[in-house]
Formats: sequence, structure tokens, C-alpha cells
Amino acid sequence: MAASSLSRSLCFLFLMNLIWMIIMKPTAAVPPLNRFQPSAWYQAHATFYGDESASSTMGGACGYGNLLSNGYGTDTAALSSTLFNNGYACGTCYQIKCVHAPACYSNVQFTTVTATNLCPPNWSEDSNAGGWCNPPRTHFDMSKPAFMKIAQWKAGIVPVMYRRVPCMKRGGLQFSFQGNGYWLLVYVMNVGGGGDVATMWVKGSKTGWISMSHNWGASYQTFTRLGGQALSFKLTSYTTKQTIVAYNVAPSNWNVGLSYKTPVNFL
Repeated sequence: MAASSLSRSLCFLFLMNLIWMIIMKPTAAVPPLNRFQPSAWYQAHATFYGDESASSTMGGACGYGNLLSNGYGTDTAALSSTLFNNGYACGTCYQIKCVHAPACYSNVQFTTVTATNLCPPNWSEDSNAGGWCNPPRTHFDMSKPAFMKIAQWKAGIVPVMYRRVPCMKRGGLQFSFQGNGYWLLVYVMNVGGGGDVATMWVKGSKTGWISMSHNWGASYQTFTRLGGQALSFKLTSYTTKQTIVAYNVAPSNWNVGLSYKTPVNFL
């Protein structure tokens, strides 16, 4: 009888110790749901446009304006229309490495760029002799400073490997307002995670959520009179499908021509 009681006590202590070890054991960090992960590597080609100042890369089809003041710098690229995806690729980030060419810098693993512009087709040139951005080619027309990080610029064009990577951004989303009293056009910048936006809604302090339509590049619009109302935004990432809400982004006295920041961003 005493042996049986001792056996039950030992079993109980063993189970309690096992439960304690499970609770207290450190676990590996688990990526949050929808966190953007790097893609596989793919083949493409890269050229450059502009000069070392990258002044000709300012603006662009994504609508980011001055890339220096808006946080994008000169490590940018224009995408062929196959990659540009009608503007939904604006803000996406890529690692690019030069491969299989004498012009490649052997001591450079890769450089990272953000998509800020469109490289349009040039149908007057053959796709393999000047029409580098003609569909269905996947091509990066990089700023010259970015291109010079991976290859000698005199090469003009080099074969590359590329992959999508998370956009590492400081701070939250930035919303730049354009339009007028009857039409609000919003450019979304400093997007983290996948870097892209698929859908967007706006909410005034006196309205419910209003769906915004994709205008072009990184801009979304609504033909709703929202003057005099504080504005909130809801966004869904094109790649990860993650949805986030940025409340009270702009105060009730907001105006076009201004930009508003929020601490909220994609993973």
C-alpha cells in the first residue's frame, strides 16, 4: 500500500515537473501571421537611367514626389510593366545582384531597391536590343547610383538575379493629400512589409467606412466631401492580405497639399 502511494506521488511530481518545463521553456520566435517573407530568386536584366545625382528619378509613376525628402533616397528602380502590375507594385522592395557578366562587382552580394517608377515599353526597339522593358520581360531600370553598387555603369545592361524582400521602414505610413473639396486623392508612402497596397478605405468622423478606388501608382481616391472631418484609413496589403487601420490620421482641418503620418505600418 505504501509502495503504491509512493508510486502515485512520484507520477504526480513527474507530471507537474513536465508541465512546468513546457510552460517555462523558451520557444523560438514565431513570425506573426501575414508577415512578409523573402521570395525565391529569379532571373532578369538591369539597366540604369539618369546620372549620379539621380535627379531624373524624382517623381515617377508611383507619385512619391521628391524621393529624398519622402524617405526613399536614390536606391530605387523603375519596373517593366510585367513587374509594375498597373501600379500595385509601387513601394515593393527587391534585392538585386549582378551575375554572369564581366562588369559585375564580385565583392558585392546584392543591393536593395524600392520600386518607384514604371519603365514603359519601347516598341520601336527589339526586346533584346533596346526594348528592355517590353512585355513579357522582367526588367529593372535602376537609378544610376543604385546600378553602380552592383556593376560598372559602362556596361549599360547586365544580367541579374532578384527577389522580393520585406521593406524595412522607420515609422509608420505617410499619407499625402491631393485633390479638392469634392475629390480626395491620397498617396500612400513609407509602406512596410510587402510595401504594397491592394485596397483602401477612408472614414470621416461623421461617416462610416468608404471604399476608395485605385487611381494609379500608389494613389487612391474618393469623390466624397470629407472637409471638416477627422480622417481615418484602413488598408489591405496586396501581397500579404494583411489589413491595418490607422485612426485619426488627419485632423478635421486637414488640407490638400499636406502630408500626415501615423505610427501604424504593415509587418
